[in-house]
Formats: sequence, C-alpha cells, structure tokens
Amino acid sequence: MTTSFWLALGLFFGGLALVSWALALYLRQVLDPEGKTWLDPLIRPLERWTYRLCGIDPRKEENWKGYLGSLLAFNLVGLLLTYLILRIQHELPLNPQGFGPLSPDLAFNTAVSFATNTNWQSYAGESTVSYFSQMVGLVLHNFTSAATGIAAAAALIRALVRTGSRTIGNFWVDLVRIHYYLLLPLSFAIAVVLVSQGVPQNFSPYARARLVEPVVLPGPDGKERRIETQEIVQGPIASQEAIKQLGTNGGGYTNANSAHPYENPTPLTNLIEIYNILCIPAALAVYLGLAVRRRAHGWAVWGVMAILLLGGILVCWQAEAGGNPLLVAQGLSPIDGNREGKEARFGTLDSALFAVVTTAVSCGAVNSLHDSYTPLGGLIPLFNMEMGEVVFGGVGSGLYGMLIFVILGVFLFGLMIGRTPEYLGKKIGASEVKLAVLSMLVLTLSILGLSAWAIASPWGLAGLGNGGPHGLSEILYAFSSTTGNNGSAFAGLSANTPWYNTTLGIAMLAGRYLMLVPVLRLAGLLAAQKKVATGQAAFPVSGGLFMVLLLATVLIVGALNFFPVLALGPILEHFLLHAGRTF
Repeated sequence: MTTSFWLALGLFFGGLALVSWALALYLRQVLDPEGKTWLDPLIRPLERWTYRLCGIDPRKEENWKGYLGSLLAFNLVGLLLTYLILRIQHELPLNPQGFGPLSPDLAFNTAVSFATNTNWQSYAGESTVSYFSQMVGLVLHNFTSAATGIAAAAALIRALVRTGSRTIGNFWVDLVRIHYYLLLPLSFAIAVVLVSQGVPQNFSPYARARLVEPVVLPGPDGKERRIETQEIVQGPIASQEAIKQLGTNGGGYTNANSAHPYENPTPLTNLIEIYNILCIPAALAVYLGLAVRRRAHGWAVWGVMAILLLGGILVCWQAEAGGNPLLVAQGLSPIDGNREGKEARFGTLDSALFAVVTTAVSCGAVNSLHDSYTPLGGLIPLFNMEMGEVVFGGVGSGLYGMLIFVILGVFLFGLMIGRTPEYLGKKIGASEVKLAVLSMLVLTLSILGLSAWAIASPWGLAGLGNGGPHGLSEILYAFSSTTGNNGSAFAGLSANTPWYNTTLGIAMLAGRYLMLVPVLRLAGLLAAQKKVATGQAAFPVSGGLFMVLLLATVLIVGALNFFPVLALGPILEHFLLHAGRTF
C-alpha cells in the first residue's frame, strides 16, 4: 500500500463526497412534489399530462397501507408482463437471432429477478434474450425497480419529517417524478458518454468474423470439431449499461457482464461505472440530512457507509494482491497478485474495487469472476450482502436498510445509558423496534434457511462446481445475493435448474417485498407521531459517538448472525489454503 495507493483512494472518496452533495441537492427538489428543477420547462408539461392520462391526482396522498398497496400492485403487473414477454419472445419483433422462449421456471426466475432490482441471471444474456425482451421486458424493470426503492426511502424520510400525519406521500407521483427528473435524464447522459468510449448501441444482427487461427475443440460425440468463425454480439448495449448501474440493477447484457469489452471497454469507463453505481445511494444518505434539516446527521450516516466500504476495499485488495499461496509455494511470483478471473486491462486493484462496490451497493454488475477470488477476497463481497446491503446499498433500499440499524442502535444504546430511545424527535418504542427486528429477520431466515435446504437436498448439491468449504460458499453466496437483491454470483454454481430457479426466486421476493412491508408500516407509525422537544438528554445523531455506535450495531446485530456459516465456508478455506491443502 504505497503513497500513490492512498492518494488514489483519497481522490476516489473525495470525488464521491462531491458527487453525493451535488446530487443530494437535486434530489431534494425531485422528491418534493412541489419542488422545482432546472428541467421543469421541458418535463413539467409531460409530468402533468402523465397524471391526467393515468387518472392520478398529485395533490392526494396515501397512508402507509395505500402506499404499500400501490407499490405492490405496480410491481406485480410489471412482473407478470415480463414473464409473458419471456415466454413468447420468439413471436415478438426485434429478435434477429431467432431466440426461443424461456422455460417456465427460468422465465419466473428472470421476471422476479428484474422486478425486485436483483437482476440475478441464470442464463447468458447474449445467447438467450432478444432485443425486444432486453428493452421492454428487462430494461423497463431497471427503471421501475430502482424508482420503487427510491420512493420507499423517500416515504420513510417524509415520515421522519412529518408530525401527526396519516399520510406518507403519493407513490404514483413519486414514481413519475423519479423517472422523469432523475433516472431518464441521467441514464441518457451516461449512455452518450459510454457510446463515446466505444460501447455499442444498435439493433444490428450479430456479426460473424473469421478467426485468424481456427480452434479445434472436442464435440459432444467425442469427435473433434473445427471452429473457424466467431459471433460478435451487437445490440442496444450502452443504454442498458447506463441504467443497470445507475439503478443498482446489475444484469449484464452479456454473460461476462462488465468484464466484456463491449460493456466496459477502458479503465475510464470502469471508473465511470463505479461512480454510476454509487452516486444515487450515496446522495440519498446526504439527502436524509437535508430533508430532516440536520446535515450533520446525513453526513454521519454517509461516513459510516464510507468506513465500511473502505474496510472492505482494503481487505479484499490485500487478499487479492497477495496471490494464491499454493501457487506462490510452487515458485510463482506473487508480485501480480491473484490474476485468475480478472481482466488484464483492469488488474487487481480495479477488480477488487469494483467487486466491493458492486456488492456493497446491491448492484451485482461484475468486471471479474468472484468465484476465482481468494477465500478472504471472496468473503468481503459475501459479507457486504449479508450486512443487509446497507453500505450505501441499493437505490433507496440501502438507506431505509441503514435507517433500520439506526433505530435499533438508538434503542439499544439509549437503554444502556438510561435514556428514552428517541430519533429525530420521534419516540422509538416497542412497535418500532419489533418492525425493525422483523425486517432484519426476513434477511437472516431467507439466507440461512434456503441455504440449509439446498445443502441438505440432492438438487442443491447437484449444481455445485466445487466441494468442501468453497462449495458451501457457492450456495451461501447465491442465496445471500438473491435475498439481498444483489444479483452477482459465485459462478461455479449451476443454478439454471427448476429447483434453484424457484427457490432463488422466492429469496428475491422475500428480500424485496417482505422487507418493504415492515419498513412502510414503520413509516406510518413515525409519521403519526408528534415530535417531542429534543433536549440535552437526547441521544446524539451526529458526530463520532453516533458513528461508532451505528457501526457497532451494523457489525454486531447485522453480521454476527452469519459468522458461524462464514467460518465453515471462506474462513475455513483460507486456513486450508495457507496450510498448503485443498478440500
């Protein structure tokens, strides 16, 4: 870790803080139904026309039940639409490759995956899904699922601001404004930048190129086959790449995801895409402080997230930079670190940085193969997801997930020092704590329960590419990723089977919607409360003490549930590897 390394990290986090502040100021206008933005002359007439077309009264607000009902109904309709498109894509236009329909279980898994902002893919995008399915069935959810998460976070923040209110906003107004003023303009700008860097954006059939040197491979019948040509993927890649990361979606247009040169061609695009993943989740933390008129509180939450992200980057990079000890013992120089599964144009540091960011931020886009990381290097992405995806986290979901930890922390440490638990002038009582704990239990039960079922079942073990602790990590990673709505994978697991497609779909639904129910109920309780005067005895919500206590709550309450299974997986594999043994 040289001076240049620390300088690069300092510039990275400094740039992130600047982007967070600028975007948070804009979010304050977007998430206020009466807010004015610089895009108003262009978009406000379209916004009003949309309300009239859809029969939406922008002045009418909903209570938490109405808000939740609107959210669930909208997402259910989108899920069913995508399932239908994937099942009949061979009959729809924009399918020059002639791709056939997806099987019922794979269509279910994929529709649920994109509807829940997970974007887990049990298929290779460039050889399975048509242009129409990509743009209408999948990219549509890249926008709507991201807007759903941001809307839920905005509703919870409104509840903290309001006093004695029965309403928390209008879901349909939030949905329209987030799309029109935030996601669509930013996605367009980012897509243009990516096109300028060489990312394709077209509707051409796949190109076919003749190989300079033909390749001879064994065929399924045992006979050798000579390959003289190669198909080169085409399509609307730049537009999908922009929103897949801006909305922390992560689904790759190609199977190689952001390691493919058409999705991520240069180190510059790699940096742009990392900031693209982080910008909205990081800005929402700062927006929290602006909305509740306590800027220091927003920056304190942002700071805790940044500390957890920095810790993950340092551990993951150090593990990957040290290389594989088995190979070093055979005389291979460790100077280049563990290069297996990594793109040469990114190297060890940029690969580790991308891996930590994409799993901390619930995105799931990858520019390297996580299954090829060292045990401790792979532990960090796994650990990020098991903390609840709150290290900035998904758009919206990361913030309301972290606010759950804030409420738990205020309650626990307030009782320890004999103070009435209180957060931003709102009393934290038994009902609020029960809802916070229920939200946490959904994550834990889904990950551990479904992982245990797979480990104890023939269908679960049949998909493993490895045995021993690494095989355990592959299954655990799959259910951590889907429950956390991340979507990345330890690709050694063959998950495109009816059992895995179904159980992973259940995990995605639980991680998204079963966690949203207590969050919005909590918003209803907080909005109905009247604020109490905050005195000297109130628990601090900014400064070093608050940050330490919040950090401890995340690590102790959120992570210790998973320590036993992590000890049997990546931690055990680490010690075996350094002992010169494999399982």
